Amino acid sequence: MTALTGPRDERPDRRFTLVAAEKTVRLASGRTVRAWAFDGQLPGPTLRVRQGELVEVTVRNELPRANVAVHWHGVDVPNAEDGVPGVTQNAIRPGGTHVYRFRPDESGTHWYHSHQQTSVQQMKGLFGALIIDPPKPAPVDHDWYLAMHSWKTEDGATVPALGLADRLERRRAAPGERVRLRLLNSDRLTHEFSLTGTSFRVTALDGNAVRGPTPVSDRKLAIGAGGRYDVEFVMPDRPVRLTEIQDFVGARDRGLLISADGRGEVTPDLPSREFDPTTYGTPAPTPFGPGSRFTRTKTMVFDNEIGFYDGRFRVTWTVNGMAFPDAPNLTVREGDLVRLRFANRSHFDHPMHLHGHHVLVLSRNGRPVTGSPVWLDTVNVRVGEVWEVAFRADNPGIWMDHCHIGDHAVLGMMMHLSYENVTSPYRVGRATGNRVE
Repeated sequence: MTALTGPRDERPDRRFTLVAAEKTVRLASGRTVRAWAFDGQLPGPTLRVRQGELVEVTVRNELPRANVAVHWHGVDVPNAEDGVPGVTQNAIRPGGTHVYRFRPDESGTHWYHSHQQTSVQQMKGLFGALIIDPPKPAPVDHDWYLAMHSWKTEDGATVPALGLADRLERRRAAPGERVRLRLLNSDRLTHEFSLTGTSFRVTALDGNAVRGPTPVSDRKLAIGAGGRYDVEFVMPDRPVRLTEIQDFVGARDRGLLISADGRGEVTPDLPSREFDPTTYGTPAPTPFGPGSRFTRTKTMVFDNEIGFYDGRFRVTWTVNGMAFPDAPNLTVREGDLVRLRFANRSHFDHPMHLHGHHVLVLSRNGRPVTGSPVWLDTVNVRVGEVWEVAFRADNPGIWMDHCHIGDHAVLGMMMHLSYENVTSPYRVGRATGNRVE
């Protein structure tokens, strides 16, 4: 696995340095958060590159008592650049550095976050946007990245916010201007959004362009942990409001209001129907599909169990009745065409994230995709749902496959996708300093 690196001898097109350190920040409400941050920013600095460029990122750890590692979520990097401690590298110790190099083939809205004790470090603020522009990006007048996150404040409250805005934020856009909202859910839970005051188009899912997007109205957008939706609209001659509607009473005072002068009021909508990406857009050919001949097929049933795990009695999150490290790993050969069936029998959503690969959705709850091909890196399997997805095994390595709710991963819902004849010299566990969950 250590040989599966990005280019090491070429001059990079883009160089970045990310420094992880403690930081006390103030939310829009005035509440303070004792956070961990990259470069002192929450979320971390936006890294913007072009598709095909050689990217070099040096990560320096200035946290006094914690190791870190950085994962490039949604980017099919070479395995050794994936940033998973105990699998693809040793975690970066205090005072240490690590250099990542990769050349992204994809474009769109992606993100980076710590994969060392993800359930703790990501929630404390170690994440940021990675935006990869295609060779000819579609022009927009306003291109805004918005991360939905819950912050633990110094007074003990858990406060949801768009970035650091836990109060209604106001921005300006003139009528006729084109606006793109890049929505990221960096939180633990599924979040639902409404856009009031205009129709809109969903132009990308997990950074993957939607073919033939059409106007949408009166639909809520449900985004699982780790997922991204790109939403675009032409600014009307009235205010527009983005609202997170999970806690609608509290959400009345939160969100984003856009108007020509930054003023005005909008009563947020509460749509009852959910946007369905599997029926949206225009169909297009795909390299494989439901009728293809698959060389590997695996069913994964998600459940919750009560029992002893890691020395304590607790609720665990299982795959086929087993928790990490006993959960069923998948071994493939390079070139395999793999079909996965996700069935959620538990009482909670499970946004399943496969590192190093994008999956094509074949069906949702037994119904085939009828719109644009749906390519995802994080599949949010809601309670009672069954999804079928497929991918080509074309990126050798040892890859994490896990629920992106960190509290679920740390209590068992983690697996590996392993290619034949690929091994890792790294080890995971408290004694090693590598905490992959």
